[in-house]
Amino acid sequence: MRPLAILNPTSQGGKTGERATELTRVLARYLGEVDVVATTHGGHAGELAEAAAEEGRDVVVAIGGDGTIHEVADGLMRARDRGVTIPKLGIVGQGTGGDFRRTLGLEHRLDRYCQVIAEGRTRAVDVGRFGFRGHDGSERRAYFINILSVGLGGLVDRYITRSNRPLGGTVAYFNATLRALAKSEVGMLRCKVTYQGTTREVQLATRTLAVCNGRYFGGGMEVAPMAEPDDGVFHVVSLGDAPKVQFFLSSLSIYRGKHVDLPKTEIFPCESLEVDIENEHVRADFPLDVDGEPLGLLPLRIDVVPRALEVFVGSA
Repeated sequence: MRPLAILNPTSQGGKTGERATELTRVLARYLGEVDVVATTHGGHAGELAEAAAEEGRDVVVAIGGDGTIHEVADGLMRARDRGVTIPKLGIVGQGTGGDFRRTLGLEHRLDRYCQVIAEGRTRAVDVGRFGFRGHDGSERRAYFINILSVGLGGLVDRYITRSNRPLGGTVAYFNATLRALAKSEVGMLRCKVTYQGTTREVQLATRTLAVCNGRYFGGGMEVAPMAEPDDGVFHVVSLGDAPKVQFFLSSLSIYRGKHVDLPKTEIFPCESLEVDIENEHVRADFPLDVDGEPLGLLPLRIDVVPRALEVFVGSA
């Protein structure tokens, strides 16, 4: 069957929708005839990806930002749960952050995205499966492919989502981070960590806790320079409880991955993780950031699904 391209017309502040004809033309130049469907509402990309798997398509291409990639991966994994053979995932990055493509080493050029898919080389990446509390209080389950964080990152997502994103990715995220930091609180987190058959309890005081399959979040912050998306392990990064001004100054080092040497930073591997917050008054302002999307709240349960999804990565 033809590849299915799932295009989010609202990504990049609506620029992706404006360029839809051009994007489709260039993609077809490399892949031949392609079916292109534009999303119309939140969660639609996941629905389309799930249906594409059910139809037996071999390739699904996500055209949009990290949120679009997240939805497509989530839909494919839902189909996989039912025993369906899922398509390979192609990425045409057209979003604000572009964080997962950085981990994969994909060059941010339309022709290169298309060429990578045409070359056919893939990498089997891990996917995170998690349960959480929705904003309406319901228990929910979903998947993530890059990074899931709680705390400051979720507040940043709120501001990014409410903006029209007229600025470039890094600038937009930097401005949103300043606004979020002013509102942020220190969360007293209770964690249950399982790694290599051993489970232990960990107490953390932090403004941000990131569970990392990929290396980057927040529009280019290298929060987990040690992460590999296909090693069967997540790296958990706590950025600590420094006062706001000190936290801001030290957080600038995240863009270069140098925060790992700071005394307040804690890092540990896991294969599964449970997290809840003890200072209840902070819960509402300690939301989830899931691949750049503000999906819900703690408590949280996560485990890794090793090498679950084939993603086009181009020549070595």
